[in-house]
Amino acid sequence: MVSKMKTSKIIVALTLMICAIPFIMVPEASAAPGIIDPSDTAWVMVCTALVFIMTPGVALFYGGMLRKQSMTSILAQTLMATSVMTVSWFVVGYSLAFSGDGTIIGNLDQILLQGITYTDVSGSLPTLEFMLFQCAFSVITAGIVLGACAERIRFKAITLFLIVWSVLVYAPMAHWVWGGGLFDQYLTVLDFAGGTVVHICAASTGLALAFFLGRRSKRIITDRAHSIPMVFIGFLLLWFGWLGFNGGSGLASDGIAVNAMVCTQIAMAMAMASWAIIQYIHTGRVGVLGMIAGGVAGLVAITPGAGYVNPTYAMIIGLIGGAICYGGVIFMRKKSGMDDALDVFGVHGLGGIWGGIATGIFAIPEMSGGKAGLIFGSTDLFVGQIVASFATLAFCFAMSYAIIWIISKVTQVRMEEDEEVIGADIAEHGEPSYVI
Repeated sequence: MVSKMKTSKIIVALTLMICAIPFIMVPEASAAPGIIDPSDTAWVMVCTALVFIMTPGVALFYGGMLRKQSMTSILAQTLMATSVMTVSWFVVGYSLAFSGDGTIIGNLDQILLQGITYTDVSGSLPTLEFMLFQCAFSVITAGIVLGACAERIRFKAITLFLIVWSVLVYAPMAHWVWGGGLFDQYLTVLDFAGGTVVHICAASTGLALAFFLGRRSKRIITDRAHSIPMVFIGFLLLWFGWLGFNGGSGLASDGIAVNAMVCTQIAMAMAMASWAIIQYIHTGRVGVLGMIAGGVAGLVAITPGAGYVNPTYAMIIGLIGGAICYGGVIFMRKKSGMDDALDVFGVHGLGGIWGGIATGIFAIPEMSGGKAGLIFGSTDLFVGQIVASFATLAFCFAMSYAIIWIISKVTQVRMEEDEEVIGADIAEHGEPSYVI
C-alpha cells in the first residue's frame, strides 16, 4: 500500500512538472514580429472556438423566438451558412480579403490557401490560425443575416444567396476594413471586432432580403416566441462567445484583450438595464426577451470600440446603445412597414452604427494607435466612422438586393403562403422539431 502511494505521488509530481513546462518556456514579453508567440497563439485559438460557438447560439436564439413550426428550418439554415461560409472562405474569401493591396478587393494569390503553410506567421500568430479566426467571423455574420428573412425564404434560395454574397459582399467588406482596402486607404477608421464588417453588413443585408421578400402571411402569428428558455440558452452562448469575439480581436494575449472583455461585459449589462427601464416606462412591465435584446444591443454597440475605449466609456456606449436599439426595434415593427422578422436591423444595424460613431467619439489615442476620438480634440476619426458606417450600409444593401433579385430570376425565392402556414420544418425539410 505504501509503495502504491509513493508511486501515485511520483506520477502526480511528474504530471504537474510536465504541465508547468509550457508556462515556464513562455517568454515574459511578446515575441518579436515574425516569431510565433505561444501565449498569443493559445489565446486566439480559444477565442476562435468561442466565436464558432456563437453560430449554434444564433440557431437556438432565433429558433426560440420563431414559431415551433420553424425551429428545424433555422437550424438547417445556420448549419448551411456554416458550411457555405467556411468553404467559401477557405477557397477564395480569405485571399480576396487579405491578399494584395487593392482598393476594392484583394487578389487570388492565396486561393485555396495556396502558399500558406503551418510555419507561416502573421504578426505573432500562425497565418493559418489568423485565417481560421477570420473564418469564424464570416460564419457568424451570415448567421445573423438569417433572422431578418426567417419563415418565408426558401432554403435553396438562401443557400445560393450566401454563396454569392460571401464573395461579392463579405470579402470586400473585410478587405475594406481589415485588409488594407478602401476605408483604410481613404478614411481614418477603427473597427476592433466587426461593427461594420459583421453587424452593419449583416443588418443591411438582412434588410435588403426582408424588403425584397415582403411581409410574412397574415395567417401566421409572428410576434410570439415559442420557447423563451431556448432563446435564453442561445443568448448565453452568444454572450459567452462574444467575450472571445471581442477579446481575441487584438490578436494578442495582453492588456488590450482584458480591457476588451471588461468593456464587453459592462456595455452588455448597461444596455440590458437601459432597455429594461425604457420597456417598463413604455409598457409597464419588463420581459425576458426585452432584457436579452438589450444585452445583445450592448454587445453589438461595444464591438467596434472594445479595444479602444476604457470601461467608463463602455458604460456610456452600452447605456445609450440599449435606448437607441429599443427605439429602433419599435420603429421597425410599427412604422417601417418592413418585416424584419427577428429585429436584425433594429439591434445589429442601429447598434453597429451607434457603436461605430461612439468609437469616433471615445477612442483613446494611447489605445488606438494615435487615432483620437472627438472628446480628445480630433474630428478625423469621428467623420471617418460616420462615413464608413453609412457606406457599409449602402453598399451591403444595394449589393444584397441585386444578388437576391438575380437569384429570383433563376429559382423561386419565397415560400408559398400555404407552405408558410404549415411551416418550413415540414414544407421544406420534412423534419418537425417537436413530435407530440
